Amino acid sequence: MNGFFDIPSDLQHTWTGLIGVHLREALIPVAAGLLLALPVAQLCGRFRWLYPPVLGLTTVLYAVPSLAFFVVLIDYTGQTELTVMIPLALYSLVVLIPAIVDGVRSVPDETLAAATAMGFGPVRRYTQVQLPIAAPAIIAGLRVATASSISLVSVGALIGNQGALGNLLAAAQKYDRPELAVNAVLTMAVLAILCDALLVLLRVLLTPWMPRGARSASGAGSAVRPGRCEEAEVETP
Repeated sequence: MNGFFDIPSDLQHTWTGLIGVHLREALIPVAAGLLLALPVAQLCGRFRWLYPPVLGLTTVLYAVPSLAFFVVLIDYTGQTELTVMIPLALYSLVVLIPAIVDGVRSVPDETLAAATAMGFGPVRRYTQVQLPIAAPAIIAGLRVATASSISLVSVGALIGNQGALGNLLAAAQKYDRPELAVNAVLTMAVLAILCDALLVLLRVLLTPWMPRGARSASGAGSAVRPGRCEEAEVETP
């Protein structure tokens, strides 16, 4: 068991240190992707013709291998965490933008009409009416984006030990220590499960107006169709 947590000195981190680096490299891109996806999704909601090309662009970006991004970025950002985080932020858009757009579009027209009659402008209506009602769909997208980002951070091991826990996979082969690979896989799996549980808790806290049964069904639906909003389960607060 001691060898399981005996991290090679050339990785310059303890096991807990690698966990901290991994979470930083995984969660900051998701947060950045969400900040970018919110205004883009608002534009796609107002101008429906804009949604197909935006979705197509994010799909193309997602299809670009991370190694290709590294080759382009490394001349500008070097062998740093930023080189790893930029592609992860772009990858998150393919999940977050559809989740937000579908969630916002599920808001009943009468709710929007009532908000407009109360003097809500487009931005205020979007932030105070549409986004709260779309919270289940948005968090479903965040759950998928977060789990994917935690997994993909390990690719950073290809550029100067920037893969956090993924560096253990390379070290396992280099030092012929398979327990390091097991350590990396299990730790990343646990991190993904814990982050997912926290997002589920956040959804419960943000949607006290949803019946308990609807929350459970929403979670199950998001696992099958990530990024889509279960319209029948979203109620007007």
